[in-house]
Amino acid sequence: MKAVILDLESLEDLDLSAISSQFDQLDSWMATTAEELPQRLAGYDVVITNKVKISAEAIQQASNLKLICVVATGTNNIDLQAASERGIKVANCVAYGVDSVVQHVFSMMLALHTNLISYDQAVRNGDWGRASQFCLLSFPVQELAGRKLGIIGFGNLGQGVARIAEAFGMEVLVAQRPGGAAQDGRVPLDTLLPQVDVLSLHCPLTPETADIIDADAIARMKPGSFIVNAARGGVVNEEALADALRRGHLAGAATDVLTEEPPRNGNPLLAADIPNLIITPHSAWGSRQARERIVAQTAENISAFFNGEAIRQVN
Repeated sequence: MKAVILDLESLEDLDLSAISSQFDQLDSWMATTAEELPQRLAGYDVVITNKVKISAEAIQQASNLKLICVVATGTNNIDLQAASERGIKVANCVAYGVDSVVQHVFSMMLALHTNLISYDQAVRNGDWGRASQFCLLSFPVQELAGRKLGIIGFGNLGQGVARIAEAFGMEVLVAQRPGGAAQDGRVPLDTLLPQVDVLSLHCPLTPETADIIDADAIARMKPGSFIVNAARGGVVNEEALADALRRGHLAGAATDVLTEEPPRNGNPLLAADIPNLIITPHSAWGSRQARERIVAQTAENISAFFNGEAIRQVN
């Protein structure tokens, strides 16, 4: 049996022996373009991919293909219907990055509340050395305890954030599912927004959640509140967020995601004049431990397929 990894870059530093030991041959590429894809699928029984788009045409041309393993949760880069019509199974990975993402969310939330980046820069600029006393308190510092946290998206990630928030002494409000029926313990978004000091997003990008936090939603939030987005770039309107930060309506924001990744064509949030904004490069999920779970789950998916079992199969 032969397998190929189409985009190894996010896993290249890990031990892949649990995967490679199941094949007579495992080849890998750091990245694969659409033009390179047909040749790199030819002759392989199993393909392992992260973000490479595998179209219906590519699936039809890959005559030996039996299994597609996605080393991520989302499978929107695979034409699932075409795979099903060919009898090709598609398996993914789930809940591998919860601890990593939750840790990242609180890194950003704490940095905003303590003005960590501003203080670090002030020290490097010599402000502390010129201070009249032993400490420098030029920027406001706020405690998480007693603050209200609103969460949009209450799956594994949202629930993980809620647990840590409660440990910090925060009060957690969970938004009603966008487009869904009312649920006990959930708060309609219009009711939630004016109450919260921090809004944390963990919902998928769907037609119901696209631009769910737009200019009107931000205007309903408290002056001086924060937004943290570790979901998808499209759930927060980037122009509206930039404007609210410039005007000072929001005290700060942090995002691990943008609408285009990488942002090769620029982005409203990359402007140099936006204050109190932290941007990280979609790295929240990427702890070593989380990526090792991806490798382990992928190895399990492959072994199960060979044994005629279905683990994490999506079709």
